[in-house]
Amino acid sequence: MSTVEGPNEPDALTRITTGNAQLDAILGGGFPANSINILMGEPGSGKTILAEHLIFANARIAGRPIVYLTTLSEPLEKIVRYLQSFDFFDEDRLATGAIIYESLGADLEANGIAALVPRLEEIIKTRSPRIVVIDSFKAIHDVSPSLPDMRRMLYQLSGLLTAYETTAFLIGEYSDDQVSVFPEFAVADGMVELARKKLGTRDERYLRVLKLRGSNYQEGLHAFRITTDGLDVFPRLTSPVLPLSYPFNEARLSTGIAGLDKMLDGGLWAGGAILLEGESGAGKTTLALQFILEGLQRGEPGLYVNFQENPIQLARTIQSLGIDLEDAKRKGLHFLYASPVELQIDSILVTLFRTIEEQKVKRVAVDAIGDLVGAATDLTRLYNYLYALVQHFVVRRIASVMTLETGPGRGPMIGPVSVQSDVIVRLQLERHGNTTRRTLQVVKARGTNHDLDVKDLRITSSGIEVT
Repeated sequence: MSTVEGPNEPDALTRITTGNAQLDAILGGGFPANSINILMGEPGSGKTILAEHLIFANARIAGRPIVYLTTLSEPLEKIVRYLQSFDFFDEDRLATGAIIYESLGADLEANGIAALVPRLEEIIKTRSPRIVVIDSFKAIHDVSPSLPDMRRMLYQLSGLLTAYETTAFLIGEYSDDQVSVFPEFAVADGMVELARKKLGTRDERYLRVLKLRGSNYQEGLHAFRITTDGLDVFPRLTSPVLPLSYPFNEARLSTGIAGLDKMLDGGLWAGGAILLEGESGAGKTTLALQFILEGLQRGEPGLYVNFQENPIQLARTIQSLGIDLEDAKRKGLHFLYASPVELQIDSILVTLFRTIEEQKVKRVAVDAIGDLVGAATDLTRLYNYLYALVQHFVVRRIASVMTLETGPGRGPMIGPVSVQSDVIVRLQLERHGNTTRRTLQVVKARGTNHDLDVKDLRITSSGIEVT
């Protein structure tokens, strides 16, 4: 299952898997074999976990062993102790010698960086490892007497690793300004940076590939989180490759509301996107649900993505419309709920596209965009995300509805979201003295001779009616 589309197709190089399918896709299939790679980032960013998940994933492949070397950072016993809390840990891999942990600390403390190459040469000649991890390599750099000494040692190290066809991963607490100065970055074939960004009461984690020779990798920031399974990676959503041509479907899709269909000259185009904007209580969620439920009646599975009401609250709303929830699920109703408190925008993509592909989803509702805006640390990245998301729906011929909450008297949303929408429907609460009425207006309908008049909207026991 692919959650991203772009130029990162795997090539003919032999690859080393990371143990995570999404990260392998970002790398163009994994790390190239027989390469030297640097995993960099501040302490606690996830470098060691990534490296350990990688070695246990590759230890399942019979053949040469994998060697994990610690230096002058954390003690070997401490690393192995914390390793056992992860689900990917397999004690048999250590017992059988498929994975070997050793410490270089004593040698480095006694002889400095001059001890590294002879010791590593001894390990390579006696054990012939397929993969070598050195954690932390930055600690070795810190005890080097000078940059020229470090450069000479690295020249010998890279020659040794290349001669014995060994893939190396050098882990270090490097900063961005050290990349252009430290010699290890010059010999590295691959560089992956892991970062952590503080956001209120929670942290957001990102990784990016800075360099990967011989690979068509996917650039940019890719979100991830650390779980007991290791790194759970969410590739950055990019715009899909548009087909050169595809059959134009002139059929209209009913919104489930007869009055709105009439205003839209028959309904929504296949693959079209509707933006519902209005204040709280105007009827946006009910209209979005009705759009999804109408698809079920026509044999079109639907996905409701929600960040406000949890599945229990949504079930109550559906039942209030006279719909049997279990029957709706049998017909193809699916939910994707994420709390706005812990919402990381990229994290919902893997589940969203997996559901779309596995369940043959034809209609999607996203309720509400405002929660994505609130969770975003970079609005430009958010707008690119929303644009790419809608384009994926268009290519797949999936009709979509997005809701946006606005304040009383606030005008329509101006920006990338409204520009890319095929239809914009404004829902309002008009107050006159002690009375309030709901209204609906189609303010935009691309390629449609739509009705611009303001209509009355009523929410009844059977759903929305537009008169």
